[in-house]
Amino acid sequence: MKKLTFVIAAAGLMTLAACGGSQEAATENTVEDTAMAVENATDAVDMAADNLAAAADNAVDAADAAAANAVEAADNAM
Repeated sequence: MKKLTFVIAAAGLMTLAACGGSQEAATENTVEDTAMAVENATDAVDMAADNLAAAADNAVDAADAAAANAVEAADNAM
């Protein structure tokens, strides 16, 4: 995901650079766009980490529920 974000940001920067205009404006836009791309990539990584942590919590909860169900099933079988 991180690599994809950087590829998209690079393509966007190349597109902006090809538009023409003054060099100063293009440089300013490039700097702003690069900063925004880095910020977006950081946000994406943070969100992926949060999602992974939530998935791990869900897996633990599911394992606990399965264990409780197994114990209850064993008790019912007696």
